[in-house]
Amino acid sequence: MQSLLAVLCGSVVGFSLGLIGGGGSILAVPLLLYVVGIRDPHVAIGTSAFAVGVNAVVNLIGHWRRGNVKWPCAAAFAAAGVVGAYAGSTLGKAFDGRKLLFLFALVMVAVGIAMLRPRAGEGDPTVRLNPAIAARLLSVGFVTGAISGFFGIGGGFLIVPGIMLGSGMPILNAIGSSLFSISAFGLTTAANYALSGLIDWRVALEFVGGGAIGGLVGTALATRLGARRRLLSLIFTSVVFVVAAYMLVRAASALSG
Repeated sequence: MQSLLAVLCGSVVGFSLGLIGGGGSILAVPLLLYVVGIRDPHVAIGTSAFAVGVNAVVNLIGHWRRGNVKWPCAAAFAAAGVVGAYAGSTLGKAFDGRKLLFLFALVMVAVGIAMLRPRAGEGDPTVRLNPAIAARLLSVGFVTGAISGFFGIGGGFLIVPGIMLGSGMPILNAIGSSLFSISAFGLTTAANYALSGLIDWRVALEFVGGGAIGGLVGTALATRLGARRRLLSLIFTSVVFVVAAYMLVRAASALSG
């Protein structure tokens, strides 16, 4: 039963990522905790980080083939972010699990609010890496990576605007380039958690498999439902808020008890 639930939950995350293009990985930790049945918050975070990292690699390939990845900018952002992700995940492992879940729920609220804001599509598609842009990407990348590593999330809601802020590239290139960072941050965090034995590998692989299937279905539907993607994004954001509220209540109850 747990294996089936892991595949189904992975499918939900992959489906949402393929359909609305982001935010789905924030649901991975609560799904692993409250549906799949992983009891240790740190194991859920480590397992989620691995699944998010692998799924990002799969999605990165498609954007790479379409020429959406600005590799020099993506590499600079990811290089600093990997250092931040290692530092953040090291701190996260040492943090009390109940308090970590409470903070995670607050991050979910922030993700929901960020998803409600429309994304601008303007930018310079011919942007080139120079010392000024590199400095901005390195600084923003480190902070973003630290947050991603601490909570074990993909961090796309931070990475996409961070890359746009640092480089001035259009959102399509920022989304494609962000997947390189998401995969790098996720796999760095997962490796750090794996060193402490905090990944359930069986569940992780099942979650990844389900995510691949769900992602294909979501991507196919995204083309047909293009005009309604804003509505779908609003519905998904509502789900994020509901799950965040549930986690806040559970975490607050555990802390008070």
